Amino acid sequence: MKGRMLLAGFGGQGILFAGKLFTYAGMLEGKNVTNIPEYGPEMRGGTCNCSVIIDEDPIGSPLVLEPDILIAMNLPSLDRFEKSVAPGGKIFIDSTLIDRRTVRDDVDAYYIPATRLASDAGIAKLANVIVVGKVIRETGICSMEIMDKVLEKVVPPTRAQLIAPNKKALEIGYRFV
Repeated sequence: MKGRMLLAGFGGQGILFAGKLFTYAGMLEGKNVTNIPEYGPEMRGGTCNCSVIIDEDPIGSPLVLEPDILIAMNLPSLDRFEKSVAPGGKIFIDSTLIDRRTVRDDVDAYYIPATRLASDAGIAKLANVIVVGKVIRETGICSMEIMDKVLEKVVPPTRAQLIAPNKKALEIGYRFV
């Protein structure tokens, strides 16, 4: 498990939550991790991104200037960050909200209609977790078993009823082809 990730979208899409999931997965695996959230004062609807590093070696700088993995949940995020992805990296795009292909031919791009899949499954607010499932499948950054443990740790006891829908969303993303 190793990766330099940038997750980006609008506030309210669960970008910071998804970053937290990957961060805790790295911690449970005993890796070094950093997580830097960045969001505007608007909270919901404003821009939001999160940098996550998971590494076996000590992390010298928490900045992710050239991510191996980009998750773009909206068009402004793809426009802003796609050129920064390292050659050979992976870009995960919510194709429900982004109607164009990446301009890069030196990366692997995955187009997941996450927002539509979440809505169709009755879990409309969990498009972010669907993308997390797809990232796990395509990168091996962690196992589904670890992410199940992460969900049980990260979701507070007062919201325990949200664990099952989150696990469902992970599974949808993991199985999406």
